Amino acid sequence: MTIDSNILIAYLSGELAVVQGLSHWKEAGTSFFLPTIVEAEVLSFAGWNHVERNNVEMFLEYEFVSVPFDRIASRIAAKIRRERAIKLPDAAIAATALYTRTALVTRNVRDFRNIHGLEVLSL
Repeated sequence: MTIDSNILIAYLSGELAVVQGLSHWKEAGTSFFLPTIVEAEVLSFAGWNHVERNNVEMFLEYEFVSVPFDRIASRIAAKIRRERAIKLPDAAIAATALYTRTALVTRNVRDFRNIHGLEVLSL
């Protein structure tokens, strides 16, 4: 599954439904893919001290497969943007899900609707 920023933020905030949902999928052996743009968005939070930021970085490295925004992903994102009015970070996240052939887990289902081939799940 590809994880959107809002899901990761909700998990880190301890929101029960998200924690339970991701834990259930993890126990079932599901791999979690993290677009690099999501990592940048999450780690840009200025409210953490050095230790907290380091703990989050280690958590991301341990629990997620990092998917870089490379040439292939950028071309998929560009195609999405040509076809839909969508922000570049969201197009990059959708492109990652399409590239990895995984469902996108997000709370912003509306932002990702009508993207051909994209399966969107909400928690």
